[in-house]
Amino acid sequence: MFRKFAKISLIVIYLVIIAGAIVRMTGSGMGCPDWPKCFGYLIPPTEREQLEWKPQHDYFKGQVIIVNESLKVAKNKFSSDRNFNQNNWNNYDKHDYAEFNVWHTWIEYINRLFGALSGVFVLLMFISSIWHRKSKPKLIIWSFITLVLLLFQAWLGATVVYSNLLPARITIHMIVALVIVALLLYIIHISKPKTDQIETTSTFKYLVIFSLFLSLIQIGLGTQVRQFVDEAVRAVGYNEKQLWLDNPDIKFYIHRTFSVLVLLINVLIWFMNKKYRYNLDQLTNGLLLAIGAEILTGILMYYFDFPFLTQPLHLIIAALMFSLQFYIFVKIRKNSKQINIV
Repeated sequence: MFRKFAKISLIVIYLVIIAGAIVRMTGSGMGCPDWPKCFGYLIPPTEREQLEWKPQHDYFKGQVIIVNESLKVAKNKFSSDRNFNQNNWNNYDKHDYAEFNVWHTWIEYINRLFGALSGVFVLLMFISSIWHRKSKPKLIIWSFITLVLLLFQAWLGATVVYSNLLPARITIHMIVALVIVALLLYIIHISKPKTDQIETTSTFKYLVIFSLFLSLIQIGLGTQVRQFVDEAVRAVGYNEKQLWLDNPDIKFYIHRTFSVLVLLINVLIWFMNKKYRYNLDQLTNGLLLAIGAEILTGILMYYFDFPFLTQPLHLIIAALMFSLQFYIFVKIRKNSKQINIV
């Protein structure tokens, strides 16, 4: 059962990343302006009317309404009088965003549901690891670390909302998601009845580590570029896609240049695997395909004005690229030998 829960956890984390990418694409990050509930509800509203103050209406503690373009939170359970009474409400002080868009709200809510579901399966994975405490004690340790990191990720998600989508926090949020993916890949690998390690050169191993480092930098820069695009969307609107990257800042050019370096390093990884027959063909071939698709979606966004779905695909492929790199590292991390590189 442990491996099953670990694999399901990994799948759900990928779904969270996909849902997060769609949230970014649609600009739905503030669809639920509070956390962990959504406008104070466990199941969010579907109409603006549900967020408007009403006379002779029953309110529950923590319920959120919009009054004069600001959020109000019910102090306690009460029934309203004929006139609005400020004494029954607290001003929401985490941020000043007070808009309702039903699509944005439900897209963000579904994203949060996937996040909660990932927590359930990681918890089940940790509980099931206890049964392997004698045969594989590492599973308990790494499962616990993953669970703690996922809880940290949930808290970080709350701070992203409270900050009204501060770019630095979005970047950290994405990097932590990739670290969780890496942990789950490692856990799945070491939980195999017989772990298959591949002997490679030290040079090859350090090259893979370097590629991982570059990918994290590249993905971090990508989230910053995406924030620039989000700000451009707010400034010029969704219908002016040709203007979103009309005058990009330096981070865009660094991100674009880095893609060439990432490609070259991973081509070298592919070449060394072929030359020295490390039996990593499926992983290295998949890695080059992912990088090619990543570059293609980047070209389409810049030169063809962000075709539909290219933004979330760009992020999802980046996560897949990192996953393949990390799994290569997991398979070669222990064994290395000295071979003269010619």
